[in-house]
Amino acid sequence: MTRRSISKRVAVVTATAVVAVGTVAAGAAVAGPGRGDGKPSEKQVAGLFDQWNRTLQTGDPENVADLYASDAVLLPTVSNQVRADHAAIVDYFEHFLANKPVGKKIETHINVLDNNSVIDAGTYQFTLTDPETGEKSVVKARYTYAYEKRGGEWLIVNHHSSKMPEG
Repeated sequence: MTRRSISKRVAVVTATAVVAVGTVAAGAAVAGPGRGDGKPSEKQVAGLFDQWNRTLQTGDPENVADLYASDAVLLPTVSNQVRADHAAIVDYFEHFLANKPVGKKIETHINVLDNNSVIDAGTYQFTLTDPETGEKSVVKARYTYAYEKRGGEWLIVNHHSSKMPEG
């Protein structure tokens, strides 16, 4: 082999390596955080509440309870009873959904712990409609949702909601 052909081969190998590394880097940039198996973005985490709120609108307590892990704990807004299994969570939502709740976040603080666990805490309010009179009321509350990604699906593992002390 001549010196010139060795130089050409080195140049081709080097160019191929640069293209390969560039392709991998570009792929990583496109995937970005929150996609695939990476950490979720704050927007994705905020979307979990939106999904939960939309599911309330179905009026189906089973659909809402299905957003919770089988070992989830719910400390609900308008009940003194801790709900620590699927049946108890369904029971709570059977009563809560009778008031046609519509949630709205007021303040939110999202903490992405890792690829599979996040915490969303803050304040929200619910507009409730009395099923007998049709009269509307607003309940302001503090909340904390702890989510875990299990089997590729984000589930609520802990949900605490309590009325604001001021009323």
